[in-house]
Amino acid sequence: MGIFADLFGQKPYPRHASDEVERLLTELLRIGKTDDFLSERPGSPFNMQCRHVRARQIGQRFHEVGGLPLMLYVAKQVRKKLGKDIHSHLEYAWTDIGDWVE
Repeated sequence: MGIFADLFGQKPYPRHASDEVERLLTELLRIGKTDDFLSERPGSPFNMQCRHVRARQIGQRFHEVGGLPLMLYVAKQVRKKLGKDIHSHLEYAWTDIGDWVE
């Protein structure tokens, strides 16, 4: 979708999934602001790899709904709203989800 989608506001997910995607994106942004997507040590809400468990579940759902294009779109929104440092944490947290490559 790329530049064309950005210019014309086309979203990389099916229209029927719009409400779910927006709700999950809002939740993901809240997680990024309050908990971050990574931790220095494991323990609730982080897994043994120190990645936020719910953020990974959300990433998996994004992959199911719209694949890599949706995950890239969401990561771009996180970067735009929370900055490049938190964005890089999300990239690492989503390692091994679908086609995502850190």
